[in-house]
Amino acid sequence: MYYSNGNYEAFARPEKPEGVDRKSAYLVGSGLASLAAACFLVRDGQMKGEHIHILEELSLPGGACDGINDPQRGFIIRGGREMENHFECLWDLFRSIPSIETEGVSVLDEYYWLNKHDPNYSLMRASVNRGEDAHTDGKFALSDKAAAEIVKLFFTKNEDLYDKTIDDVFDEEFYSSNFWLYWQTMFAFEKWHSALEMKLYIQRFIHHIGGLPDFSALKFTKYNQYESLILPMVKYLEGHNVDFQYGVQVQNVLFEKSGGKKVARQIQCLRNGREERIDLLEDDLVFVTNGSCTENSTLGDDDHAPAQTTQNGEGGCWQLWKNIAAQDPAFGRPEKFCGNIPKTNWESATITTLDGRIPPYIQKMCKRDPFSGKVVTGGIITVKDSSWLMSFTLNRQPHFKEQPKDQLVVWVYGLYTDVPGDYVKKPMRQCTGREITMEWLYHMGVPEEEIPELAATGAHCIPCMMPYITSFFMPRTAGDRPKVVPEGCVNFAFIGQFADTVRDTVFTTEYSVRTAMEAVYTLLDVDRGVPEVFNSCYDVRVLLDSTSKMMDGKKLTDIKLPFLAGLVEKATMKKISGTVIEELLARYHLI
Repeated sequence: MYYSNGNYEAFARPEKPEGVDRKSAYLVGSGLASLAAACFLVRDGQMKGEHIHILEELSLPGGACDGINDPQRGFIIRGGREMENHFECLWDLFRSIPSIETEGVSVLDEYYWLNKHDPNYSLMRASVNRGEDAHTDGKFALSDKAAAEIVKLFFTKNEDLYDKTIDDVFDEEFYSSNFWLYWQTMFAFEKWHSALEMKLYIQRFIHHIGGLPDFSALKFTKYNQYESLILPMVKYLEGHNVDFQYGVQVQNVLFEKSGGKKVARQIQCLRNGREERIDLLEDDLVFVTNGSCTENSTLGDDDHAPAQTTQNGEGGCWQLWKNIAAQDPAFGRPEKFCGNIPKTNWESATITTLDGRIPPYIQKMCKRDPFSGKVVTGGIITVKDSSWLMSFTLNRQPHFKEQPKDQLVVWVYGLYTDVPGDYVKKPMRQCTGREITMEWLYHMGVPEEEIPELAATGAHCIPCMMPYITSFFMPRTAGDRPKVVPEGCVNFAFIGQFADTVRDTVFTTEYSVRTAMEAVYTLLDVDRGVPEVFNSCYDVRVLLDSTSKMMDGKKLTDIKLPFLAGLVEKATMKKISGTVIEELLARYHLI
């Protein structure tokens, strides 16, 4: 497997890999990574669909990319997916997946047209004082010291950030900035999370710094990710006769090790509760999604808070990874990610409005008609003075194809689940759906005397507690996440958010698809380059542009950053006069 860029490789179709007709594949789980791997096996590996077996514990595919209309509970979305134009592997995949809405076009085509006709941006990024605009006004409000800390982190070696937290590299001056408000609520970072992961995010998305305050950097699907992304992939795979097996919980993969070579020899599983063994040959490829951010999620309802009984490390996917990891150090250290639920949990809620009383409050904040079918909030609105640090968003409505035209589906989440609310004086984790709705209505400016009745009769809320939702952000060191194809493995790969690949960032759809692509290309020896992570952090134009925007338009002469000091000396400015360097500095408003 090798990386590439440019359209020479991007447009090429690989030759059929040698020996693929005698090979088969077993994919554990049916989340985005697994489905993507199956698609790459079919499209680029040219493996027969009937040779591909997807083993899924649940009764439907999709993993964390969900979005369902539960007959008993109603509409449920545990989370949403923010995407951007430089998800190279994701778009490489979806250019080949036919739309299930429009004949003759791909999922990428319909997504591209949608976001061209209805570009995403926010008109209110944060609120205060019960629904008023916080007027962050696109500013980062970074002091020179805080900006210097970001620059220092950007240039720090990965190895120097192993097991370090964000709190190890930033101080209160940084945390008081709008930059941190945008950052932590958009990506769900907390102070105790990995400084390395934050550095990778800054480098990965440096080209979108200017779009961070108003979400103009982001693009969204037409409907929830299950209907817009997962279902087209499933239909594509079913059309190629891929074998979906539901009710199968994989518990372990056993390996034979000899002379540094590691061969997966047996899959141990429960099929509808009964033990089963699947014996493997070297030509049987195994792809395991190790770990899950939505494992052991629990739902509540209007009258009940979600149950919270999960102990550190519990969950089928975590136990599977533990069982595999016990066989070899190269298979990673799952306890690093699933061993501290107080630091990896937060809670979301799906609120469905039932009549016309709540939508005017939404429209007042987002400054758009929520029933227009176009962008509504344009990303999350963060309630800056919320004790829970509550954020909420409305994507294009309807968010579900089956959604009634007079209803709106709202996604709400709180980063701090253990702190009493501002209206409901209880921690979010102890609140019923109705109480979460009340807290949300309070922060939208609904008169206090109307809140209880409106929450009871004007909306329906399903809260969801996710104990491991930010587990991939926990501080880590080399070897904690296993390589996509661990050293010595000939027929086995890890895929998904807890497999390790270079430069890309977890908690993204791109990461799931990238690890899947790397795994398939490696094990099948597909002779086509995997698109490398977009190289914006090595582009001097992007660095200058992002520096200008991060400084809220200040000139180099107005700030004190060590790495810029030499540029602003008169002698230096005289030397670069009339050169491309002066042209670039002027173009990006730095002089």
